[in-house]
Amino acid sequence: MTMEEIIGFVAALDGVLTLRPQPGDGSPEISWGDTYFYYAPDGVTPVNVQPFATVVTKNYPGDETSRLERPDVFRVNIATGKEEFVRWTGHTPREPATGQDPGATDTLIAHPLYGTMGWLAVLNPGPRTEATTRDLLRTAYDLARARYERRAAPN
Repeated sequence: MTMEEIIGFVAALDGVLTLRPQPGDGSPEISWGDTYFYYAPDGVTPVNVQPFATVVTKNYPGDETSRLERPDVFRVNIATGKEEFVRWTGHTPREPATGQDPGATDTLIAHPLYGTMGWLAVLNPGPRTEATTRDLLRTAYDLARARYERRAAPN
């Protein structure tokens, strides 16, 4: 899967707001070239809400273990929730991830930093992880949509 295929897949889901920071839009320079997905059917960037998935193209301070400085390497980060996290890692988000190489491509891993919050990640999804990546992106979307609908429901 290319980065554009992933972005197109997620952006096509109903109610998704796709943010692609670039120079001149007021976003921090570190975020330029990355992509953030929110469930926002009104098209307004939510406040106090994390994206349900991201595609990052570079290392961030404190998050260098995936070695995203390598040419053509990107990481898909997915807020899968505890159930899917446990299903795919065999441990709860609070337990440390062991035996994984955060720089391995086409391999599903606990996110190097946000695994403790139930996030999974995959570098350059390929034949081994493409279907799983799509399924997990759909799961994260469904969770984000459900949270949005709960918040929007009248008390």
